[in-house]
Amino acid sequence: MYLLTLFTRFRPIKSPLSFASLIRPYGRFIAVLGMAVVLAACGTSKPLGPGQYRVVKGDTLTKIARQYGQTVASLMRSNNLKNPNNIRVGQILNIKGGAQASTAPPSSAPRPSAGPSVAAPRSIKLVWPAQGTRSRGTQAHTTQGVYIAGPAGSPVKAAAAGKVVYAGNGLRGYGNMLIVNHDTHFLSVYAHNQNLLVKEGAQVKQGQTIAAMGSTGSNAVHLYFELRYDGKAVDALRYLPK
Repeated sequence: MYLLTLFTRFRPIKSPLSFASLIRPYGRFIAVLGMAVVLAACGTSKPLGPGQYRVVKGDTLTKIARQYGQTVASLMRSNNLKNPNNIRVGQILNIKGGAQASTAPPSSAPRPSAGPSVAAPRSIKLVWPAQGTRSRGTQAHTTQGVYIAGPAGSPVKAAAAGKVVYAGNGLRGYGNMLIVNHDTHFLSVYAHNQNLLVKEGAQVKQGQTIAAMGSTGSNAVHLYFELRYDGKAVDALRYLPK
């Protein structure tokens, strides 16, 4: 349209034939321009490799971090980002973990990590999230967490102040679950709740009741509590009061 307007300013168009003659010298330019547009479009559909994620419209680094159980700080380090707000649609980010990350994960709840208990390089002051009989997880993916058994409906409290970044039951086997982001490094997980008393985005205080103990996703009434540092589960018992 722009070319047509430009040409008609200097030469009247008397017929379709004269117009075709007029634009013929520019045919190669138009073809090259069209090819460039096609190549650019193809570039956005580059296949993802293992542990990669393609940014889509509406994404933020915080949103992506909670989708994959990581922190904004860890994503910035793994992608050499200096500004957490400087991501663009179509950009491919490195996500920790070996599996390929889709652009639309089925759940924003992070899957607990397997492996031996480890310690984070820094500490955080926690309070016990519930009262009851305590035991360490025995399965490979729960060895870093702690189970607290008690009566159904018992209060579940925030182990530290922070922001609720997940509230739902989208991860099979963990029932009604909350995830609280405490700072750029630490997250805490509260699973198998009977009811969730706070929503995503809520700011909670340390010791605030955030859920009621239950048995969703489990065959027993208890709370499963897990602490994560930069997306990796760490030994929760090392950080909870003796």
